[in-house]
This record gives sequence, C-alpha cells and structure tokens, in this order.
Amino acid sequence: MKIYNFTQELANQINNYQSIDAFYTKIMKTVEPTNIGFIYIEPGGVVGMHEAPVPQLFIVIQGEGWICGEDREKVSIKTGDGVLWQTGEAHESGSSTGLTAIVIQSEHINLA
Repeated sequence: MKIYNFTQELANQINNYQSIDAFYTKIMKTVEPTNIGFIYIEPGGVVGMHEAPVPQLFIVIQGEGWICGEDREKVSIKTGDGVLWQTGEAHESGSSTGLTAIVIQSEHINLA
C-alpha cells in the first residue's frame, strides 16, 4: 500500500482561460478500460478485508476514516489523502464519522 496526497496545496495554479484562484491536480492517465466510482462509508461503517482484483486507487474527497492491510494496523486518512493498493493486496477501510471516496480501478495505474 502506498499513500498519496491530493490536496490543493500540491496543485498547480491554472493560468490559462483568464482563470482566477483555480488549481488542478492530475490523478492519472489511462489507456485501458478503467472503472471510476464513488464509495460512501457511513459513520461506523466498514468495507471488510478483501484482496484488490486489480490496482485500486482510493481518494478521500470528504470526511475521514482509516485503512489497514493484512497486518490490521489502522492508518488514519482524511480529505485529500489517497491510497493505492496493488493486485492481490488485502485491505480494509472504515470510518467512525463517515467518508466519501473516489475509487479508480484499472489494470495499470500510473500516478502523476
């Protein structure tokens, strides 16, 4: 598992198009089919331990929670944090207060 940060502090300012106070962070570029969706974990919710069928990128866009691997050691995550799991990597996620995340699944995930 590798943890990334996608917060505005690391974004590039958009200077084109007469833009004002606008910033952009690229997540990834794909060539092969890719599934992109949202996951909602309610307060006290858990997505149980499972293996990633393909590389999975989990980016928290609202709230906070935790993730863990097979060692069951919980790591806190919050808005702007991203986690990349590789194929076959067992993991679990949850939240005591609730969170929303974007989940991207693809055979190859090459982050910027």
